[in-house]
Amino acid sequence: MQFLSDSHGCEGWKGEMAARICAFDWSHTELGPLDRWPASLCCAVQMMLASPLPMVMLWGRAGYMIYNDAYSEFAGGRHPYLLGVPVELGWPEVAEFNRYVVDTCLAGGTLSFRNKELVLLRDGVPEDVWMDLYYSPVANDEGRPSGVMAMVVETTELVRSEQLRQAAEEAFRADNERVRLALNAGALLGSFVWDVKHNVLSADERFARTFSYPPDHDLSNLAQHFVQSRIHPDDRAWVQENIDHCVKTGAPYNVEYRVLRSDGSYLWVLASGGCEFDERGEALRFPGVLIDIHERKSAEESLLKFTRNLEQRVADEVEARLTAEEQLRQSQKLESIGGLTGGVAHDFNNLLQVIAGNLHLLARHEPDNANVQRRVSASLAAVERGAKLSSQLLAFARRQPLSPAVCNPQQIFEGVGELLQRALGETIHIDVQLPQAPWHINVDRNQLENAILNLAINARDAMKGEGTIVLSAFNTFLDSTFCAGKGIVPGEFVRVTVCDSGVGIPAQILEQVFEPFFTTKADGQGTGLGLSMVFGFVKQSGGHVEIDSKLGEGTRVELYFPRSLRPIREECSTADEVLGGGNETILVVEDNDAVRASALELLRDEGYQVLIAGNGDAAMQMLLEGVEVDLIFTDVVMPGLIKSSDLFAWAKVQKPPVAVLFTSGHTRDIISRNHQLSPDTHLLGKPYGPESLLQMIRSVLSG
Repeated sequence: MQFLSDSHGCEGWKGEMAARICAFDWSHTELGPLDRWPASLCCAVQMMLASPLPMVMLWGRAGYMIYNDAYSEFAGGRHPYLLGVPVELGWPEVAEFNRYVVDTCLAGGTLSFRNKELVLLRDGVPEDVWMDLYYSPVANDEGRPSGVMAMVVETTELVRSEQLRQAAEEAFRADNERVRLALNAGALLGSFVWDVKHNVLSADERFARTFSYPPDHDLSNLAQHFVQSRIHPDDRAWVQENIDHCVKTGAPYNVEYRVLRSDGSYLWVLASGGCEFDERGEALRFPGVLIDIHERKSAEESLLKFTRNLEQRVADEVEARLTAEEQLRQSQKLESIGGLTGGVAHDFNNLLQVIAGNLHLLARHEPDNANVQRRVSASLAAVERGAKLSSQLLAFARRQPLSPAVCNPQQIFEGVGELLQRALGETIHIDVQLPQAPWHINVDRNQLENAILNLAINARDAMKGEGTIVLSAFNTFLDSTFCAGKGIVPGEFVRVTVCDSGVGIPAQILEQVFEPFFTTKADGQGTGLGLSMVFGFVKQSGGHVEIDSKLGEGTRVELYFPRSLRPIREECSTADEVLGGGNETILVVEDNDAVRASALELLRDEGYQVLIAGNGDAAMQMLLEGVEVDLIFTDVVMPGLIKSSDLFAWAKVQKPPVAVLFTSGHTRDIISRNHQLSPDTHLLGKPYGPESLLQMIRSVLSG
């Protein structure tokens, strides 16, 4: 074939693709050998090769690809592989689109696309590209469509540039809107734009009023010398120096200076803006805003006058630092004790549970043996004292799990009144004081009642068992001065106060009363954990504790709890659950062999069907294998990959959900957030007795 033997001066007819087309073995394609190509095909190929635009011929139903030099650059790494290859194989990621193109054009149709978005593989990586595509049929010697001529113009850079332009316009509109809102807020005194290239200053009406321009002045061309004349003489050089620096370096422009008012006084303003540059780096425009800072500057001047006494300032700073350091030491002490008590509590309470469980089983097996019953009762009392000590340590360290709920202080005082009178004796009078509408608080009610009881017992002991204890709750607002350094934010609080008229506490030991194991009582009369428990509970509830005492005048302890605006949740009044078992199936998950064995025996004695697992991994395997259970009774802290929280998550999504009861001596926040339990989480603390276990199980199952 001689149609490419002479270029006749056409660059495309002697280019790379012309040579490749001539050298290619076309006999393996539907086009056949090159010397047998029809004249129509040869003419179309010559026209395509001569074009400076990327063009490709798709010949036949398979769309064998023949393309020019410009298209080879567009093809990138796929060139020269694409030559003579069916288009669906050459561009597999857009095969469906190309099939549609070939079918349409072979049927005599034409197609065109502007900024067509496609995903192409370039260097093996998917890439979003945009192209202008034009497709038209190519006729054979008989005049029937036999191929497709495609013109491809990639517009990716243009589209992305347009997207960036639109994004910039949207950002510009948003900035303008923020400036407009800021101007309407009243703090700004106006906005200005200095056209640096043409040295023209324009501004809004507020800016013009600030500098006392005449009312009829053209806002698009303000006289700059007029602005300079209204600036305080001492500030003019400073202002000009900052403007020159910003225009030269592009640094932000933030300058405070004084502007002469129409009444002869000066107004402090802050000019804020920045210089914008063109693509050549030349200063283009200088937009900015004017902000009223007169009140702030006046306050600063007053502050300077107020702080003339340097010695007092230094003393205040030293005192503030000492206070902060003391708070830091207290925080570190809490963290240290928290880590210690948290680690010990779990194992200690497990030991207590083993002892308690076996004691209860012994008592059940020897109901008629008075000697056994007496010794078991004494041992169980010791277990309860050990559990209380562990609980108080966890409370001080803020590691106890809380079940907070919104409540009214009046309800708490009514509930604790009878308990207090019974615990304190007849010689103590309790004076309860409440406002008519006390605010709600979100606390663990049982822990708050325990805290009040601890404080009341301390008050009774301080008054030698006779006198009046004032128990009060009042609504109050704590300001920033009071809250500084106390770990609480200013706002509305409820102050619960326990006040006595006892012997008082010496000032030198007043700061130690909240430390664990510290007590002013005689040996054997107190553990030293009562006040530390109160301190930890209040802090864990987001509150604050204050104590004030004077020798011979009594002690006043104030507990501050943040006000809650949520309503009190209605509680359904139900009759007390009758203790006893059932025939449900319970899965006991416990890694301690002795604890697991005692729970197993107790539950089976009550008629339950009991399955056991040594850890969460074994329990989950049983559940996934199809074991059906009505309740999962699981320890919180166990070894293994599957945690108790994972079992809880699995149980909640079952149809119907499977009940879960947790038990632990220390949760380590696995099932709680900041040691506060959610309403749907049920926890039975270790050590527990048979009655508590059975009642809790019945409650969870019926819930």
